[in-house]
Amino acid sequence: MSTRPPAVRFGYGTNGLTDLRLDDALALLADLGHDGVGLTLDHMHLDPLAPDLPARTAAVARRLDALGLGVTVETGARYVLDPRRKHGPSLLDPDPEARAARVRLLLRAVRVAADLGAHAVHCFSGVTPADTPDETAWKRLASSLTPVLEAAGAARVPLAIEPEPGHLLATLDDFHTLRGLLGDPDPRHLGLTLDIGHCQCLEPASPADCVRAAAPWLHHVQIEDMRRGVHEHLPFGDGEIDFPPVLAALAAAGYPGLTVVELPRHSHAGPELARSSLAFLRRHSAPREAPAC
Repeated sequence: MSTRPPAVRFGYGTNGLTDLRLDDALALLADLGHDGVGLTLDHMHLDPLAPDLPARTAAVARRLDALGLGVTVETGARYVLDPRRKHGPSLLDPDPEARAARVRLLLRAVRVAADLGAHAVHCFSGVTPADTPDETAWKRLASSLTPVLEAAGAARVPLAIEPEPGHLLATLDDFHTLRGLLGDPDPRHLGLTLDIGHCQCLEPASPADCVRAAAPWLHHVQIEDMRRGVHEHLPFGDGEIDFPPVLAALAAAGYPGLTVVELPRHSHAGPELARSSLAFLRRHSAPREAPAC
């Protein structure tokens, strides 16, 4: 008798397809054989600030269903709130009204995710502002996320925070610091977006070991190549990551969500990279037969 781990489900992020209309991007991914999409809410793809968001979301939901694509809602758009500050304002902003603007965006993202049937809502902490003590920054983060976590729980959509190099919450250890500040929320409600490249960039453990450590809290995975100590998202083969152990760890963990290719600076080559990335991931995650019993 042979057994195989569950298949890893692959997708591609729309932040790497910004030269395409959203409908064209979704059709491309379905035609290529992707299982789903990481949908970044941005001005060119389901703008969360434009009018008639519920109606536009319903249309996208119908399209996803027709194409058979799963979805994660991502909130990493660079300038969706402020055209002059990348990722600003953040949940750590000194101005309470500015922090509230980011909270409102995340609350909209939760509603969109619920309406799309998404398996998670992605978010991140932001960079600690200058002259802000870490203790103050962590208090702002926990306070800002509390209403978002409550809304996500009510909507039954997990919140998946991403450790991001250079941010307050940069590592897996930082994620557990946040959990403690929030009173150790149920892992079904607050979990992780694990970026495999970020693990290679700055975690002390290997990316495969990071997957195993993160497994109880894993709600979303982003994947690309990267080099140690350099936060640059690279096409597969251009970095240093050994991918078969990573993909095997994801399968062994039984992670049911999407593993989404994250190449936001390569939109000019998005259609070709969506094709070649999927071929690479499938080639390096081919299941191996277990020995016969």
